[in-house]
Amino acid sequence: MADRSPEEIRRSIEANREALALSIDRLRGEVAEMTDWRKQLAERRQPAMLGAVIAGFLLGGGLLGRRRKRG
Repeated sequence: MADRSPEEIRRSIEANREALALSIDRLRGEVAEMTDWRKQLAERRQPAMLGAVIAGFLLGGGLLGRRRKRG
Protein backbone atom coordinates (compact mmCIF):
# COMPACT_ATOMS: atom_id res chain seq x y z
CA MET A 1 0.00 0.00 0.00
CA ALA A 2 2.92 2.34 0.67
CA ASP A 3 4.04 1.97 -2.94
CA ARG A 4 0.91 3.65 -4.37
CA SER A 5 1.20 7.17 -5.64
CA PRO A 6 -1.10 9.93 -4.39
CA GLU A 7 -2.84 9.93 -7.79
CA GLU A 8 -3.53 6.19 -7.56
CA ILE A 9 -4.98 6.68 -4.09
CA ARG A 10 -7.22 9.52 -5.34
CA ARG A 11 -8.47 7.35 -8.23
CA SER A 12 -9.16 4.51 -5.83
CA ILE A 13 -11.10 6.80 -3.48
CA GLU A 14 -13.13 8.20 -6.39
CA ALA A 15 -13.91 4.70 -7.67
CA ASN A 16 -15.06 3.71 -4.18
CA ARG A 17 -17.27 6.81 -3.96
CA GLU A 18 -18.91 5.99 -7.29
CA ALA A 19 -19.49 2.37 -6.27
CA LEU A 20 -20.98 3.51 -2.97
CA ALA A 21 -23.28 5.99 -4.71
CA LEU A 22 -24.56 3.25 -7.03
CA SER A 23 -25.13 0.91 -4.08
CA ILE A 24 -27.05 3.58 -2.18
CA ASP A 25 -29.25 4.35 -5.20
CA ARG A 26 -30.00 0.64 -5.67
CA LEU A 27 -30.80 0.27 -1.95
CA ARG A 28 -33.15 3.27 -2.05
CA GLY A 29 -35.02 1.69 -4.94
CA GLU A 30 -35.31 -1.65 -3.15
CA VAL A 31 -36.53 -0.02 0.07
CA ALA A 32 -39.09 2.06 -1.82
CA GLU A 33 -40.38 -1.06 -3.56
CA MET A 34 -40.55 -3.10 -0.36
CA THR A 35 -42.41 -0.39 1.55
CA ASP A 36 -44.96 0.28 -1.20
CA TRP A 37 -47.94 -1.29 0.57
CA ARG A 38 -50.29 -0.65 -2.34
CA LYS A 39 -48.09 -2.67 -4.68
CA GLN A 40 -47.62 -5.40 -2.09
CA LEU A 41 -51.39 -5.63 -1.58
CA ALA A 42 -52.06 -5.66 -5.33
CA GLU A 43 -49.60 -8.52 -5.79
CA ARG A 44 -51.10 -10.50 -2.91
CA ARG A 45 -54.77 -9.56 -3.14
CA GLN A 46 -56.26 -13.03 -2.65
CA PRO A 47 -54.26 -13.97 0.50
CA ALA A 48 -54.91 -10.50 1.93
CA MET A 49 -58.65 -10.83 1.38
CA LEU A 50 -58.65 -14.30 2.90
CA GLY A 51 -56.77 -13.00 5.94
CA ALA A 52 -59.23 -10.13 6.32
CA VAL A 53 -62.20 -12.53 6.14
CA ILE A 54 -60.67 -14.86 8.73
CA ALA A 55 -59.77 -11.97 11.04
CA GLY A 56 -63.28 -10.56 10.72
CA PHE A 57 -64.83 -13.93 11.42
CA LEU A 58 -62.66 -14.51 14.49
CA LEU A 59 -63.17 -11.00 15.81
CA GLY A 60 -66.92 -11.14 15.21
CA GLY A 61 -67.19 -14.61 16.76
CA GLY A 62 -65.11 -13.55 19.72
CA LEU A 63 -67.31 -10.54 20.40
CA LEU A 64 -70.49 -12.57 20.09
CA GLY A 65 -69.07 -15.25 22.34
CA ARG A 66 -68.28 -12.67 25.05
CA ARG A 67 -71.76 -11.18 24.85
CA ARG A 68 -73.39 -14.59 25.22
CA LYS A 69 -71.34 -15.42 28.30
CA ARG A 70 -72.35 -12.19 30.04
CA GLY A 71 -76.06 -12.55 29.32
